[in-house]
Amino acid sequence: MARYAIGDVQGCHDELLALLARVGFDATCDRLWFVGDLVNRGPKSLEVLRMARALGEAAVVVLGNHDLHLVAVAEGAARKRDDDTLDAILSAPDRDELLGWLRARPLMHVERDYAMVHAGLLPEWTVARARELAGEVERVLRGSSYRDFLANMYGSTPGAWSDGLEGWARLRVIVNAMTRIRFMNAGGHMELKNKGATPPPGFAAWYDARPLRDEPALVCGHWSTLGLKLDARVAMLDTGCVWGGALTAMRLEDRWLAQVPSQGYQPVGENA
Repeated sequence: MARYAIGDVQGCHDELLALLARVGFDATCDRLWFVGDLVNRGPKSLEVLRMARALGEAAVVVLGNHDLHLVAVAEGAARKRDDDTLDAILSAPDRDELLGWLRARPLMHVERDYAMVHAGLLPEWTVARARELAGEVERVLRGSSYRDFLANMYGSTPGAWSDGLEGWARLRVIVNAMTRIRFMNAGGHMELKNKGATPPPGFAAWYDARPLRDEPALVCGHWSTLGLKLDARVAMLDTGCVWGGALTAMRLEDRWLAQVPSQGYQPVGENA
């Protein structure tokens, strides 16, 4: 059995099919790890969502910021943005089943030598602690108060973690760290507006701020302007398929890489 981690798909269904053919994926024995952002900005988000759901236990999907945005829009907790490409899902006859399945996906997945989360983790969180905190969000998303959570999910404050945080503020920081983070400063504050590859003054990439620990390596996406980054502690796999880059798969057992090019569906610029 092989495990293939796949970068942000964002509705690039044709490229996903081509990538799975290239790696020789076999759903009867292999597993796909999707780093989040299955949907939005690309042309075939509905097809990607249906495919991931149909894979059943052959696919592990963690929630990204665009996935959460889709659920929030569907529930009336957020407005569609001008560059959203979610209409096909929102008008699909199976939308409720698809959205219910998506809402039940984890925020973080840990398995043996790897942990997967969409954007990143704060330095004070061990992988084990982060998995506990992800569970707090997951329980609310899967519970009866999920609409209240979605209505309070958006925003960039508080900007730093504290164990004493409670309520929506606590859950918002967890979601922002795991689905939006790129940079943070020495005081532990997240910078959530800058989407470039270079840290703004006084900030560093979140993974550079994490101390060395004997724990699973992290598999993430979210940061297309950074591109592919691999080291002993982190594998960043968002290579900007929707922006005309490539869709990337990494076999977790040996870090073998496969890519397929994209024709591009959005103009290159300040992407998210």
